[in-house]
Amino acid sequence: MNNQELKEQRQKIRHSAEHILTMAMQLLYGADKIVMAMGPATDEGFYFDFEQKDINVSENNFAEIEAKMAELIKQGLVFERVEVPPEVARQIFAQNPYKQEWIQEAQDRQEPVSIYITASQKHLEKAKKIIQNGQLPDLKKDFIFADLCKGPHVRSTAEIKAFKLLSLAGAYWRGDENNQMLMRIYGTAFENQAELDKYLHLLEEAKKRDHRKLGKELDLFTFSDLVGPGLPLWTPKGTLLRNLLDDFVWQLRQEKGYQKVTIPHLTKKDLYETSGHWGKFGDELFKIDTREGHMFAMKPMNCPHHTQIYAHVPRSYRDLPQRYAETTMVYRDEQTGELSGLSRVRCITQDDAHVFCRESQVEQESLAIWDIIEKFYAGTGFTDLKIRLSLHDPDHIEKYLGTSQEWLKSEDQLRQILIRRKAEFTEAKGEAAFYGPKIDFMAQDSLGREWQVATIQVDRNMPERFDLTCINEQGSTERVVMIHAAIMGSIERFVSILIEHYAGAFPVWLAPVQVSVIPISADQLDYAQMLGKKLGSQGIRYEIRDESETMQNRIRKAESDKIPYMLVVGQREVKSQSVAVRQRGQIDKGTMSIDEFIKIIVQEVETKMI
Repeated sequence: MNNQELKEQRQKIRHSAEHILTMAMQLLYGADKIVMAMGPATDEGFYFDFEQKDINVSENNFAEIEAKMAELIKQGLVFERVEVPPEVARQIFAQNPYKQEWIQEAQDRQEPVSIYITASQKHLEKAKKIIQNGQLPDLKKDFIFADLCKGPHVRSTAEIKAFKLLSLAGAYWRGDENNQMLMRIYGTAFENQAELDKYLHLLEEAKKRDHRKLGKELDLFTFSDLVGPGLPLWTPKGTLLRNLLDDFVWQLRQEKGYQKVTIPHLTKKDLYETSGHWGKFGDELFKIDTREGHMFAMKPMNCPHHTQIYAHVPRSYRDLPQRYAETTMVYRDEQTGELSGLSRVRCITQDDAHVFCRESQVEQESLAIWDIIEKFYAGTGFTDLKIRLSLHDPDHIEKYLGTSQEWLKSEDQLRQILIRRKAEFTEAKGEAAFYGPKIDFMAQDSLGREWQVATIQVDRNMPERFDLTCINEQGSTERVVMIHAAIMGSIERFVSILIEHYAGAFPVWLAPVQVSVIPISADQLDYAQMLGKKLGSQGIRYEIRDESETMQNRIRKAESDKIPYMLVVGQREVKSQSVAVRQRGQIDKGTMSIDEFIKIIVQEVETKMI
């Protein structure tokens, strides 16, 4: 079974396990007390949302729910798809307001409704007749379960070899905080127990590496109830980490001819109406009404502002490409329930850049961005980037700006760049930005998880909407192309990935504190301070641990703070003007002169050694 076939099989297993979860819940607690809402299979497992009535299921109930699920799975129940007209589906789920919404959507699309039955083989024909007659089977009486579902499913529960319920959380119906709060149960399922065990081990390791936990322990960032959810506050150490990353991106961009620009954090509504963002993302904007009656918005992205820098003077073809770079915050009104540490926030720091160029320059400029991406991710420890060509969904062209012909042209241009670069890539329908296709770069962390990180996006819609042109060799106007280039994308999200990738033990060049100087006693404090000044003069970030604790306790604390190097100095080191070097991970590097140590660490920083 190849990777794609395995992925599809797991989706079927998980989708089927989700139905068995719902069936078990209703058998245990009653369909009148556990009302089905919805739930999909996901890349990691599955979840299902329930409305609870006069009952309070918690994670303490997982053991009995899992036992009931196992009992159902052993019976070899089969899954069967039945299509019915929307009006029949309405009759079947007459008592369920959540299903009625889904049915209405199918009716609006003039589509039949698909229902999946779960029953024993001998009850299958009876189940089909009940459904086709517009009735919902009585689960406890008929032992037949039915739910709205597009599928696909496995043929039989015998294919669900290993499953586990993972957690429980609250979730608003359809993610809208104005709707009913539901109970969401998360679980996962695999084709065998070994794969499940491997995944559960990964989850345990991920908990240890959770950036929310480590960010607090390492004093990188914090949140305040007074400031509000989704608005991280960065400490000096966290700010230093952000700046080191951003400076690296800028260094690489500067080498490619980029210039820094600066824009305000808000804009008139008109800018986003012209760009198309207001119509597409109006509900996600923070809006501001002025005293004079004007509508402004906090910027959710920077590209429309940058078009106005390009457009403020006439441009000749000799002026192109124009390459603008800026690291700045954007703001999106994310729902509180969807916020998660640094991974999803309301203020997003983007290392944003936009290139305005001619058609003939698109490939060269895209490849220059690609070079930046490769160097940056090699320096941060992600060397094996996978590539995805993200395309529009031709079945839903209404979601995008521009015509199908324009989209196909832009997509083929990126495809040819990838082919000429001899890059291996996959194509993903429906993953494009609403204004243009993109080349997405996927990084795999130390736990094997895949993250979409950098992106190169070719955009012909913004130049069209803002009438961006240059004067060509013939003296006539020529439409330009806009390339969006994000290296980290969201600094917040990238830092969360980086923390978990390294479990907080950053490489030397990124560590907020690179060296901890630990005098054995107060007698060596003057020498420790002299060492500190010498380190600082070479740009090395250091601390002196002179607390009134044992040396071993201070070493343990430096280890727990994940500081790359510890220099232990006693009377012997003072006499020989040396340092005893201890590397993170309890590695004794022996005694050496301070100059020798400085040479080693400076080389690690300059080469961004991982």
